[in-house]
Amino acid sequence: MQNIKLTLQYDGTRYFGWKRPEKDHNDRTVSYKIENVLEKVTGTPVTLFSGVRTEPGVHARNLTVNFLTESQLTPAEFKTVLNQYLPQDIAVLDAVSTPERFRADLNAREITYEYAMDLSPIYDLFHKNYRGRLTDLLSDSLFDLPPEQTAELPNILLMETAAHSLLGTHDFKHFSSIRKKKGTEKEIKTITFVTEESTLYIRMTANDFLYQMAPFILGTLLDIGIGKRPVECINAILEGKEKPSASCDTKGLILYDIVY
Repeated sequence: MQNIKLTLQYDGTRYFGWKRPEKDHNDRTVSYKIENVLEKVTGTPVTLFSGVRTEPGVHARNLTVNFLTESQLTPAEFKTVLNQYLPQDIAVLDAVSTPERFRADLNAREITYEYAMDLSPIYDLFHKNYRGRLTDLLSDSLFDLPPEQTAELPNILLMETAAHSLLGTHDFKHFSSIRKKKGTEKEIKTITFVTEESTLYIRMTANDFLYQMAPFILGTLLDIGIGKRPVECINAILEGKEKPSASCDTKGLILYDIVY
């Protein structure tokens, strides 16, 4: 029995996330596309274990998955055949043998997401699939701002202050669509904000993320940054007194890295 570890990249634009229930558009998920190819080349059903189950529309720069197989194909041959038959928006960067006890969904120590937002008043069309837009947030807000104030948004200092309340170990069940009683405590290690060439990058690292936790947190931070919500709402959401903001535009969100 081989345990094959794959490192993947994909553009999540046309997919309903990493995995969905079989009755719910399962054929339009990233995992379905990969498992379908693996089943054809091995002759048996294959189950993929993923370090993260990305949400609909979210991209992946560096996702680790693994699967067990009795196939005699080498890791290099798996890499070749997958890249040959997978859609062009999914790529296998690496394939290696790993100890049978390794599980990509159980052994991760750190997971990092990065969100990119275009701050320009005129949107760069060549980034349209990989950037959120500040102008979309402002047009969707409940108030009208004069141009001189719009130029100062989002307020990164306010977002940094709010992000500080998220650092450390908290129960993040209210920042997730999953309603379960256990396993909702996670540790956010860092949240950083960097602006480069009219693009704001927000990078967030945690020991794990609940489903939709990253999009909800980012959507809330961005609402704080444009003055739509106060900094204090973070603690109110953690305590279940308020709801998080709507998810950020997932086309700007990428699974950046996983550390094992």
